[in-house]
This record gives sequence, C-alpha cells and structure tokens, in this order.
Amino acid sequence: MGIGDEAANTIDGQIQATREFGWKFIEMRGVEVPGFPKANFHEIPDAAFDIAAGKLAAAGIEVYCFGSTVMNWAKKVGDPFEITLAEIKRAIPRMQRLGTKYIRIMSFKPDDNAHKIPAEVFSRVQDVTKMFLDAGIQPVHENCMNHGGMSWRHALELLEKCPGLKWLFDPANPIFNPDRSKPKPWPKQDPWEFWTHVRDHVAHIHIKDATWNAAKNDADYNWPGEGQGRLRDILKDAFARGYDAGISIEPHMVSVFHDAKLQSTDDAAMQKNFIEYGRRMEQLVKELKP
Repeated sequence: MGIGDEAANTIDGQIQATREFGWKFIEMRGVEVPGFPKANFHEIPDAAFDIAAGKLAAAGIEVYCFGSTVMNWAKKVGDPFEITLAEIKRAIPRMQRLGTKYIRIMSFKPDDNAHKIPAEVFSRVQDVTKMFLDAGIQPVHENCMNHGGMSWRHALELLEKCPGLKWLFDPANPIFNPDRSKPKPWPKQDPWEFWTHVRDHVAHIHIKDATWNAAKNDADYNWPGEGQGRLRDILKDAFARGYDAGISIEPHMVSVFHDAKLQSTDDAAMQKNFIEYGRRMEQLVKELKP
C-alpha cells in the first residue's frame, strides 16, 4: 500500500493512484475532500469523513492504517494531554467504522539537548496504547523525530515500558536523526543497527529511502533501494524472518509531510512520482521475497 497524501492531496486522487496498482489497501494520513480543506483523516469534519469513507468503500479500498498526528513531532510532552485525548476520541470510532487495525503514533518532540525519555512520556504513551488496545486497535510507534526515535536503545526502553505497543519501522528516518544514546557530538543513526534491535517488534514498515547531504544539512530522498537506508538488506531480512504485515510507500520525493516548503499542491506531479515509486517497490519486493 501507500500513504495516501504522498499520491495526491484529494481523496479522488489518492483512490485513483491506489487503483492504478490494483492495491486493495491504503494508509490514510492527510486528505482533501470536496468542499473541505485538507487535514488529517481523524481531523476532517464528520461530513467530510462520511464522503471519504463512501468513496473508499465504492472503490473497494480498505484503510489498513491511520497515519495519525497523535503525540507526533509537532507536539511536546508539556502540551495539555487533552489535545491527545481529543485526537484519540475522534480516531477510534472512525477506525472502528472502517475496520482499520493499525494506527501510527509517536512520543512527542524531544528538546534539542534531550538524551533521556521523561517519565511523563512513558506515562502518556502507556495510557494511549491501552486506550487503543481496549478499542481493538493496534498502535504502532514510528522511529521518527520523537523520544522513541532518539536511538534503538530508546525505542526498546519505550516498548518495554508500554506493554502492547508495537513498532513501525522507517529505514530512512535514521539517516537524518542523531543517535542520542551516544556521546556528543551525536552521530547519525545506523538504519541496519536500528532495524536489527527492533525487528522482533515491527508490525508495519514504511518504504522510504534517503541520502544525507552534509552541504545542506538535510536528507535527499531517493528511489527505494538507492539511498543509505539499507532498504534492500532490511526487506530481505524481514522476508527471511517471515515478515508478512504492512509495507507502505512514503516517497517524500515530491512532497514532504513535515516540511512546509516541500508540500506539493500539484496532484499530477505527486501521482506520477508515487506510481513510479510503487512500481519500483513492487519490483524490489519481487526480487527480495523468497
């Protein structure tokens, strides 16, 4: 599957791109529904959600995962917990209505010099995990710009202290995230090292690849398998170990969800890139899967 808003801004464009492959699943994140502004799938108004749900059902496409904004990198643990609780309250009935099993969550943006996970983060992630599990939904935590993503050691600590939580692994995110478990100046993380320590807990994989560009102090995003994310090695290892869960493309080559400067409004360019990326991913899986 793919993350819908990497293919297009509109629900119709996201459905069209998904059907291009004959895929039956989609991972919903941001979406624009006719007559309503673009927002996360658990933030759009009920009327917009009803329209989107109807269009997905008519197309025969199921929502495998919600790419939620729950405790994401845009929020800090000092923010009122009511913000998180309200997001959960909106997400759960929508997921239950669609039969969606997984929701991507995070663990708040760390302070610039943070190297430990605060107790309040554990407490909140524990509570959120339990709320979703009690509703029959599996939360999966992504290694990104959050406390659990500060290193593989922090990831394991979070998993240990939050029973029932599982992992969403993105092999490109270590390319631009510092390893805060090591002495300063923090080196960038190693995707393979991170993977080998969390792979027993992984229930969902994002397909994204990147190369670190020191000149601009940021990552350049690449076709799958052509960056520094060790994507081929990780997928090959996952399949050899019997991995048979979600694989979701997140190209980031035309539009970057967390970078306002790189949020495309050109659905045609996004869709073209998304389809080419998906074809390459399908070929990669065909080569690597026994």
